[in-house]
Amino acid sequence: MGILATIGRALGLRDVKAWSEWSGVGTWTGKSVTPETTLQVAAALACIRLTAATISTLPVAVYREGRDGTHERVPDHPLSILLRQSPNADMTAVEFLESMVGCLMLYGNAFALKTRSAGQVRALELLNPERMTVRRHLETGELLFIYSDPRGRETYTADEVWHLRAFGVGGDLGLSPIQYGRQALGLAIATDEAAARTFANGMKPGGFFLSKNSLTPEQRAQARKVLVEPMQGSENAGRIGILEGDTFTWQAVSLPAKDVELLASRGLHIEEIARLFGVPPILIGHAANGVTAWGTGIESLILAWLTTSLRPLLIRIEASMNRALVAPGERGRIFAEFSLEGLLRADSEGRAKLYSSAAQNGWMTRNEIRRLENLPPVDGGDVPTAQANLLPLPKLGTVATLPREQVIPPANNGEHE
Repeated sequence: MGILATIGRALGLRDVKAWSEWSGVGTWTGKSVTPETTLQVAAALACIRLTAATISTLPVAVYREGRDGTHERVPDHPLSILLRQSPNADMTAVEFLESMVGCLMLYGNAFALKTRSAGQVRALELLNPERMTVRRHLETGELLFIYSDPRGRETYTADEVWHLRAFGVGGDLGLSPIQYGRQALGLAIATDEAAARTFANGMKPGGFFLSKNSLTPEQRAQARKVLVEPMQGSENAGRIGILEGDTFTWQAVSLPAKDVELLASRGLHIEEIARLFGVPPILIGHAANGVTAWGTGIESLILAWLTTSLRPLLIRIEASMNRALVAPGERGRIFAEFSLEGLLRADSEGRAKLYSSAAQNGWMTRNEIRRLENLPPVDGGDVPTAQANLLPLPKLGTVATLPREQVIPPANNGEHE
C-alpha cells in the first residue's frame, strides 16, 4: 500500500492487513509485498496484463431472453451502451474493464460507483480498492462501503457500488492473490534484488580488506577511497588493483554466482508466480523444461488456460454484472454476456473452421455468420442449411424443397418466359 494512500484512510491498531502491507511484515525474506512492488516483478506484471487485456477486449453484449428460450441481442439497451462504449467521461469501455480486472487480480476486489437515471445504471466510476473499507451495519447487517480520498470520506450502500469479488471462502471480500501469495512474491523480489546487486558489483564477490595494524579514522577513509571505491560498480568489472607491502590482505565472504547458481534460481519464481495468477508460463515468455513453444503443445496449453482459468473468471464477472448492473425489474430477462468467439478474431483459420461447421450443421445461418464479420446480409441467408451426406437410403436422390416465400427466383438473363 502506498504511503499517500495509507495516510488517506483511517487506520486503527487492529487493521493488521494495512500495517503489514505497508511495512512488509509477514514475508520470510523481509521484503515489502505491495501492489506497487508486485507490479515491479516482470512475471507478475505480465500475468496481470495478459489476463486483464484479454478479458477487456472481448466483445460483451446484452441479451433479452424470450418466452421460448431464445436470446435476442439488444444493442440499444443502456447497459449495452455502458459496457461497449463509455462507462464514464474519462475512460473507454476497454480501459475501464481492464482496470477492474487488474484490481481484481491485485487486491482480490474491484469497486465502481454507480450513477443511475430512470432506474438504469448510466455511468460507472472506478474506485481505488486501497481506499475502500467494507463493513456491515451493526443493527441491520447491511453492507456499507466506506471510501476515503483527499476529497473526504463517503459511505455508500450495496445498491450504489458494483463490488466485483475474486475467489474467496465466504465473507464479504475476495482473497487478495498478493496477500496470500506474498511469500512467493517476496522471494522473487529478494532474488531479483540479489541478482541486480551482483551485476552492479561486476559479479565480484563481497568481502573485507584485513589490516595488520589499527587504522585511524583518516587512514580508514583513505583506504576506502583508494581500495574500495575504484573497484565498485559494473563499470569497473575486470579492473585490476595494486596492493603495496603486506599491510592489507583480502578475505572473501560470499561464493561466486556460478557456485550458488543465482541466475538459474530466478527461473523458478517465474513459474511460481505464473501458477499463482493461473497463467501458463509459456504465455508470458518463459518456457519451462520439457515445454515446447511451437505446434500442438502450445495450442493445448492455450486451450487449457482458456478453459480452466479464463472462462471461470469470465463467468464470475458476468454473474457480478448481471446482479449489480441490471435493473431489478429486468432481472431474469436481460443479461450481459461475453462473446468467446472474440478470441478467434486474430485467427482467420480458426474462424473459418468455426463458421464452416456452423453453416454445414445448421446451428447458425449465413447471415448470422456475416453479421459477426460486420458484413451486410444476403437474400436467402436467414435459412438454416445442413449437409445432406448422411441421408437414409430411401431418401437418396431426393431434393429438399424450401417454402415458397423463401425460394430465390433465378436470374432472367434477358430471356422471355
